[in-house]
Amino acid sequence: MKSFEENNIFIEWLIWHFYQMPAFIWQVWNNYFFFALNLFSLPLLLKTFFAPWRKYNWQYPKAFDIAEFFNTLVSNVFSRFLGALVRSVLIIIGIIFQIFVVIAGFAVFASWLLLPFLIASAFLFAFLF
Repeated sequence: MKSFEENNIFIEWLIWHFYQMPAFIWQVWNNYFFFALNLFSLPLLLKTFFAPWRKYNWQYPKAFDIAEFFNTLVSNVFSRFLGALVRSVLIIIGIIFQIFVVIAGFAVFASWLLLPFLIASAFLFAFLF
């Protein structure tokens, strides 16, 4: 037969609520964090920040033609500028989403840890007033 401490449901609840579930919530929060990171491909966007937009790249002329050379140069620079502009907007949106995930995860984590105390104080408030 097990001792009283091993069968105590209150002790098992304390272990579940304050040890096992916070570890699970941390794991879920970590999954959401990396999901948000991969959803906007932030590392890839930072690596390819100045890459041409949609890989639009014009080839320079083989023969010497100054007008065609500058036309290609301006087109390639514009394509890279457009790529940097679109990527910077996506990076900003991704960072805002990432901040939201961190704040929401912290709120869920903190509310889970404070939930028993809030319930107990609500019962005390209801019975005392």
